[in-house]
Parts: sequence; structure tokens; C-alpha cells
Amino acid sequence: MAEAADFPGTSPSPARRWLRRTAALLAGAPLLAGMLQLSAEPTAHAATPSAPADATGSSTVDVSLNKLTPTAPTDGDTLTISGTVTNESKQSVTGAEVGLRLGPVLNGRSQIDSAAKRTGYRPGADGTEVGGKYVKKFSKLAPGIRQDFSISVPVKALDLGADGVYQLGVSLTGRTPAQPWSQVLGFERTFLPWQSGAADTKTKTTYLWPLVSTSHLTAETGSDEQQTPVFTDDDLAKELAPGGRLEQMLSLGRQLDVTWVVDPDLLASVDHMTRNYRVQTADGKSTTAGKNQALAKDWLNKLEQTVKNKKVVALPFADPDLASLAHNGRTVTGSLGQLKDATDAGAMAVDSILHVKPQSDFAWPVDGALDPSIVDVSTSAGAHTVIARSDSLREGNALPYTPNAARPIGGGTTAVVADARLSTAFQGDMTGAEDSTLAVQQFLAQSLMVTLQDPDKQRSIVVAPQRMPSASQAQSMAKALTALSEERWSEPQDLSAAAKAKPDPAATTQVPSARAYPAALRKQELPKSAFTSIQGTQNKLNRFQTILTEPDRVITPFGRAIDREMSTSWRGRAAEAATFRQGVADYLTTLVEQVALIDKSDAKLSGRSATIPVTVQNNLVQGVDHMVLRLTSENPTRLKIGGKAYWEQPVKISGGHAQSVKFTTTANANGPVPVYAQLYTEDGQPYGKRVQFDVNVTEITLTVMLVIAGGVLLLVLAGFRMYTQRKRAARKQAEEGPEEGPEDGPEDGQDGESGTEPGKDDPEQPSDPTPDTAPESTDPSDTGERVDR
Repeated sequence: MAEAADFPGTSPSPARRWLRRTAALLAGAPLLAGMLQLSAEPTAHAATPSAPADATGSSTVDVSLNKLTPTAPTDGDTLTISGTVTNESKQSVTGAEVGLRLGPVLNGRSQIDSAAKRTGYRPGADGTEVGGKYVKKFSKLAPGIRQDFSISVPVKALDLGADGVYQLGVSLTGRTPAQPWSQVLGFERTFLPWQSGAADTKTKTTYLWPLVSTSHLTAETGSDEQQTPVFTDDDLAKELAPGGRLEQMLSLGRQLDVTWVVDPDLLASVDHMTRNYRVQTADGKSTTAGKNQALAKDWLNKLEQTVKNKKVVALPFADPDLASLAHNGRTVTGSLGQLKDATDAGAMAVDSILHVKPQSDFAWPVDGALDPSIVDVSTSAGAHTVIARSDSLREGNALPYTPNAARPIGGGTTAVVADARLSTAFQGDMTGAEDSTLAVQQFLAQSLMVTLQDPDKQRSIVVAPQRMPSASQAQSMAKALTALSEERWSEPQDLSAAAKAKPDPAATTQVPSARAYPAALRKQELPKSAFTSIQGTQNKLNRFQTILTEPDRVITPFGRAIDREMSTSWRGRAAEAATFRQGVADYLTTLVEQVALIDKSDAKLSGRSATIPVTVQNNLVQGVDHMVLRLTSENPTRLKIGGKAYWEQPVKISGGHAQSVKFTTTANANGPVPVYAQLYTEDGQPYGKRVQFDVNVTEITLTVMLVIAGGVLLLVLAGFRMYTQRKRAARKQAEEGPEEGPEDGPEDGQDGESGTEPGKDDPEQPSDPTPDTAPESTDPSDTGERVDR
């Protein structure tokens, strides 16, 4: 309205101009605010994706600490730290400088744990830079480019104070376009164990050095006299080859004062490789000749020389999973007996192969985790000492120091409790130089702190690392132990001495309950079905060996294969474990079926008795004995075997031969009768499948009729001959009677009335019914008279 009142060509009055400007400003304020809001939102959203390019803080540059020497310096040493720095942002870093930061001395093992878990740089907590000439400068760090650095500083320049564990940091300071002032852009921390001289009281340290591998041998052996073994693969040779895991464990361990813990199955497998052996092909249907005899001989010879006159602990054969057995196999009949056999076999194997008398009374559950059932199973096999771990037998908060490893846990059993921090120090990936360096420094720091907890109280500790360290893990372990070998604050001790050390009265001796057993470990255990399958194979082996003339050829390979089915190495490999168990069971079944009855077709029995043969085939390379073959009639009223319902005969057959066993049968009536043959062991257990067939008792056949007719004819002819001979004898007797006088005999032409027989001289006719003998006389017989009866 004000604008309408103005006339063109005239200027508004000052009051009107002020009113108009004020109104315009008020009207435009909301629009301006909206425009500012719209323009600000896209800017905020656009900044989000570019955040990595403008990264600031101690994660901008990755600092890798790859080498620190010496690991535990003393007075007069020069500390050298080497590594790399990599700019991980998208912007260049200028004015970069790598320096060392010495933090405060740490007071306790838990402070070491906390410092190791921290990431990034924290002002005040990570010390001050040593500075001066002990820095490495870079004018520019381009994005993604890695630069090497190395800093050497005399230990005296660090101005270390009292003995202890110091935090040592490596920092990179620099500037970025986003924040163009000097700041810490990368940081890595480690630990510097410092002890100027030897400790007055040293900690006795026992380090277990395990030689354990996965199972490689099958139950199959060759038919030759040497029983050539068959391996599932040739991967064991890779572990024994230079640079391989087992080669590194041996070559590094030879230079250390450690306690060797050996799985006898590994020794037996390598020992088999020193001679002829075969390897299964990928499909498992055939085998090829192994070619790594020289490699196996060299490794085994070096091991024998290394452990001579040293303490060796023998695990039960194949390192059975004690926790799985306690939780899932204990209720399966025979499982605990299998563990005892594995313990005995393990001690014998180490003695015969390495020629040292091992200790076999130690049990080592997985990760040292205990509960009462694991202790019970361990001691049932003869163990007197159980190797546990401190994260299983936990100490109370009231104990300010690490106690001795030995603990009495009842029943005459000792638990040797390994230190969890030291035992797990090298479980990670040690292939990277930084990971290995940090692990070694943390291990040494924790070891020194044990001594510093109570310098006047000597402790005896045990370190039980993972069962199968990789080559890089073994190298890191050896590096840490080499630093301890200088005996600055630690001295070596074998496991037997650690187990006999005086227990600390304040240390816990309470075995955790079953509910406290780690769930992650329980998930990896062998199921109960595995132990049921194992025992089924064992029962079949027990029956099979009773019939063999050379049972050791089967007992040894199958017994050790059954031990391998319980191995701890199957944890996390359930499918492979099931395949191995099935392979052992199938091969045993194949051998058992080599002794069997030959199928028999139905038989016909013509007549009332006959002999029935049954054939037993033995395709084994050895003979079988102590068996009986039973033939049974299912209708003994119609057909009897040996005069009764069934009959048994012993069976003894050489290898590769067959034997035909004959049974006499008697038929009482015609018709088919089911008959079955079954092999039995001497204790009455059925062996193999039975063979069933029918015996058909038929009417007398034409052949039999002819035979019978011929017999009857012979009887008739014999009777007729006897008849004619009797007639001739009677007539001859009559002719040789007393001579008749004239007065006694009748005249010619007279009839027979005078008492003589009429027609006496007439010729005899064949049809006359003459009696077989002459008429008997009542008068006494004269001397020499022939009487026919």
C-alpha cells in the first residue's frame, strides 16, 4: 500500500523508506532461514563420505613395530626398534616424525593386560617422547604408501628407574590438510621388561614343548611279512620337511631347556615312514608307495639324540580326548579300559622308539580345563598328575601373587596349574613380524612381573602352550624362551620337579564344577555316538582275534587305530572324525568276511541216509582255528543231523584255503527240510552269516529200485542153490544106506505092502514136494550118521 501511494519520479520520504525496509526484512527472514537450512543439509551429508579423507587422530597412520632388540635390555645395551608406517588416509601427511614414548612403570599383571587391550594414543597415559636425535623424520607420507623406520637409542638415554615393566610406545606425529598442526597420527605400544642385574630370587619356569600331530595312519596293513602300513595321506612328510611345523619344533626345541611332551602315535607314524609304507589315493580305492623314508629317518634320529638323558612325558597313545571321554563316553562300556590300554601302549612306544623311559602318569585335558569327571577319568588310566590351567582353577582376589603350579586336589592327585597368560601368549597368528614381536614382549613382561610380585618368595610356574603350535608360533615361543635362558629373573625346571614343588597353602585346590566347564570347549567334544561306534568296533575285533592263528597281526594295527578314533586332534573336525571311524569299522568288517561259508544250493536226499558237505572259505593270509561249524535241521522229526537236531564239527583252515566239512544225515520221511549252517567261535558266539538251504527227501528212484531188485535176485539164486544142494545130499544119503538081503526085499512085481516105499527107484521130478530133509527116525543114530537140521 505504501508503494501504491508513491508517485513515479518522486522519492519516498525517510519515514516511508524505513517502514518499507523493515517490512521487507521481516518478510524475508523466514525465507532466508529456509535457504540457509537447505544449503546446510547437503553440506553435512556431503561431508560424511569424505570422512576417511579427512581422518585425524592416532588412527590416521598405521604404525607397525616389527623388531625390538634386545627384548630385555640391560645396562650398556642399545635398544633398536624397527618397523613401518603406512598412511591409511586419503590425504598426505606432512612433517611426519617417528619417536619413542616411554610410559610409566606398571604395577601388576592386570595393568599389563589393560595396556595391551588399549588402542590408539592417550595423552598422559602413553608417556612422553624421548625426542632429541632419537627420531625418524619423513617430509611427506603419501596415502597408502608404506615407509620403513629404525630407531636406536642407548638404554641409559631412556633414564629407566627401578626394575619393572615399562610401557614403551612408538608414535608418529605430523600434520594433515584437515588439521594443519602437529599431532599424534599413529601409535603402537609394547612393553619393555627392565632388570639391571640378576634377580636374587628367580622364578622356576617349566615350559612344555609338545610334539603332537593329527592322525595319519589307517588300520590297513599289507599282507606281507612286514605288514606294510597304509597312511591316509602324506601330509606328515610336509611337517617333517625343512621349514615344516614339526621340523621347526625339533630344531628350535633342541636349543632350549624344555620338557618334551610327546604323542606316541606321532613317533609310531614317523617310525613306520622310515621303512616301506603306502599312501591312499584321493578316492581311497588304491594306494601308492611312500617316498619320504630319508626325511622320517633324519627327523627321528635327531629327536632321539635331543631327548637323550632328558625328561620326556608320554601322553596316552594318540592323545585321547579326556574331556570327551568323561562327558560323553564314560557310560559306554569298555571306554575307560580303552584309555588304560592307550596309556600302556604309549609308554611302550616311546621307550622302544626313542630308547628313553618316559613318564606316563601325566594327564593333559584340552586347554587345561577341569571338572570332577575329567579328573576321575584321568586317574582311572593311572595318571597321578593332571595338567590344568589357571583360567580353570581360578585364584581368589585375596591372593596378590601367582602361586606355585602344584596343587593337591584330593585322592592323592596333584594338579599342575599352568599360567594362563603365559600359556596363551602365542596362540594368535604369528606370521606377521609385528604380532610376533608384541607377543614376545608381552610374554617377557608377564614373566618378569611374576617375579616382581613378591621378589623374596620363589615361585614355580608352568607354561602349557597349545598342543600343535604352527611353525611361526614355535619361532615366537623359542625367541621368548631364549630371552629367559639368560637367567635374569627365571631359571628352567622340568615338569616332574614342578609337580613335586611345595604347594602354596593360600592357592585354590577346588576343582570347578561340571557347570563351569567352558561351553565353547564342550561343543567341540566327540559325541556319545562316537564312543558307541568305537566300542562296537572293539567288540568285533575281540571276537575276530579269537579265531586267528596270528592274532597280533590284527590286534596291533586295529588297537592303535581305535585309539586314534578318540584323539584330541579331532576337535573341530567332526566330519573327518566320523569318516575315520567308519573307515576303521568297514575295513575290519572286510577282514571278518574273508572267513565265511560258501553259499550252498538245495540238496536232494534219495533214500534214508546221506552225507551233506558244507564248505568254509578262508581268504585271509593267516590260518583260522578255534571255530566250529554247526549244521542244524529245522525239522528233526523228518531229518536228523548226526542222529539229532544239529551237529557240530571243528574247523581249522590255513590261509588262502577252503575246507569241506561233511555231515551225516538220516531221513525219516519224505519232503523238504530247511537246514542251515552257522560258524561259531569256541565261546559260542555266532561268526559271520549263516547259510540256509533245503534238503528234499524223495521217493526211491529207478536206480535204487534196480539196485534193490538186483539184491533180491541174488538172494533168490543163492536160495535155489542151497535148495538143490540139500536135495542132492538127501539122495546121496539114501543111496548109501544098508544093503537089502533076498529074504528081506520083495520080489519083482510085488506091491509095496511088504513095507518098502513104492516107486523108490523112480526118477525124481523137480515139481515133487519132497521135504528139504529126510524123515527123522526115532531110533538112536548110529555112529557117524549125518543129521541135517
